[in-house]
Amino acid sequence: MALSVLIFAGSLALLIFSSNKFIDSSERIGLSLGISPFIIGVTIVAFGTSLPELATSIISVYRGSSEIVVGNVIGSNITNILLVVGISAMAVRSLKINRNLMEVDMSLLIGSSVLLWFALKDLHFSLIEALIFASGLIGFLIYSIQDDSDDKPEKVKTNWTTYLIALIAGVGVYFGAAYTVESITDISTTLGISPAVVSLSALALGTSLPEIVVSVAASRRGMHEMAIGNVIGSNLFNTYGVMAIPSFFGELVIPAEIMNFSMPFMVIVTGLFCLVCYSRKVSFWEAGMLLSFYVFFLAELIRLGFVN
Repeated sequence: MALSVLIFAGSLALLIFSSNKFIDSSERIGLSLGISPFIIGVTIVAFGTSLPELATSIISVYRGSSEIVVGNVIGSNITNILLVVGISAMAVRSLKINRNLMEVDMSLLIGSSVLLWFALKDLHFSLIEALIFASGLIGFLIYSIQDDSDDKPEKVKTNWTTYLIALIAGVGVYFGAAYTVESITDISTTLGISPAVVSLSALALGTSLPEIVVSVAASRRGMHEMAIGNVIGSNLFNTYGVMAIPSFFGELVIPAEIMNFSMPFMVIVTGLFCLVCYSRKVSFWEAGMLLSFYVFFLAELIRLGFVN
């Protein structure tokens, strides 16, 4: 048990470190191409910070623990909204949003969460549904690129080392994910807790650390829209990409207990996020409310994990 915990901590640290290096190099590459901060946040940075979720999900399918996938997706989406946005807003007292998120971005986010709920109601994720979700991800990417009408930032210079760092970091993400999944399976077996519950809590929190680091750093630098864009993009990538891509490598197991609490909670939290951002500002007190919801979520998971 002690060895499994040490392996989990070490592999998760490698996963997060490698992800951060990948994010840094990817962000620099994006700036070198003259892409606006919001689009960088909602695409390059968001997808980069979601690499841990994708890597651990693919490895879990190969290891025969595919129930980790849906728990990882739902848990990470909840954590991104409640914890990442909450901490980011508290770090700067309030997040200000100039972009009109209600017109398209929030609609896409809410639509993706409701679609996931309907897709998993029968406790089965089919190949057709995977293809639909993959198409949704591609559509979102196309929309984001075409909608890049914001003021362009000054281009920065990059060289071959930036691309090399991104490649090495990608390898680190793979190995960190592999050992993280293996240790989670061992820990959950030893404690008699469902791997899905562990993935909803410990794994979701761990894989969301890159989002926390990036969003807080962006907020402190005054790039509030990048922080919000990171959360929106990460959640869309989790729902569409992290659900669809691993399913191409094997059938996903959908635990029934996830549909009783975690799934509806994710949909409600997504709607709450939309309401909070409607005023184009996330205040200090709204951030406190989001964090209190996250504490409730963890408490309920602990109860469910040990009761069931």
